[in-house]
Amino acid sequence: QVHLLESGGGLVQAGGSLRLSCAASGRTASTYAMTWFRQAPGKEREFVAAVTWSGGVTYYAQFVKGRFTISRDNAENAVYLQMDSLKPVDTAVYYCAAKISSRHLDNKNEYDYWGQGTQVTVSS
Repeated sequence: QVHLLESGGGLVQAGGSLRLSCAASGRTASTYAMTWFRQAPGKEREFVAAVTWSGGVTYYAQFVKGRFTISRDNAENAVYLQMDSLKPVDTAVYYCAAKISSRHLDNKNEYDYWGQGTQVTVSS
């Protein structure tokens, strides 16, 4: 069993930055691929960024490339999402998710564990 807890969301102006954190608990949490998804009101939950269990490989949605950076610290059982140059369209609830396999990381239906989400609001 893995429990995930996100933090770091908030209100920021366009062009600003936020750093989201996801704390994972569970003996084998460091062996899971970790991913950030987001869901805006009235929209489907969408893939944002993922990192393999070793931290050696990262994946990004096209719309965040060059602006967001995902990283993990297995010693701390944590994954982070540094978000720079934020835009109003980035406003959403951001969720942390975990699964064993590193395949199909952009498929929200294949994840075993989810956090409760953290709200990010970007004002224009």
